[in-house]
Amino acid sequence: MGDKWTLLVVATLDGERMRFTELQQRIPGISQRMLTRTVRHLERDGLVTRTVHPEVLPRVEYELTATGRTLIEPAVKLAEWAVDHNPGIERSQAAYDSQHP
Repeated sequence: MGDKWTLLVVATLDGERMRFTELQQRIPGISQRMLTRTVRHLERDGLVTRTVHPEVLPRVEYELTATGRTLIEPAVKLAEWAVDHNPGIERSQAAYDSQHP
């Protein structure tokens, strides 16, 4: 839960079922490798289901489980906190970086 990609994947899947490439397109900056790792961890934790449709070109879809959906409200609160405090965090990072080259 502690990395930024987990919350972004959970928030992106809110109320939707998505294919891997669609999920990747909606999360700017995430690599294929990182998305694969993230959805695997979420699936292992019981927060995401992975459905493979047996077709000529296999289609895989991801969706939040009931437990995964309980993360939406706390995730939104955390995102709101981050937006509200981002200017101060950026100032702190700049000050730290200038003192620790």
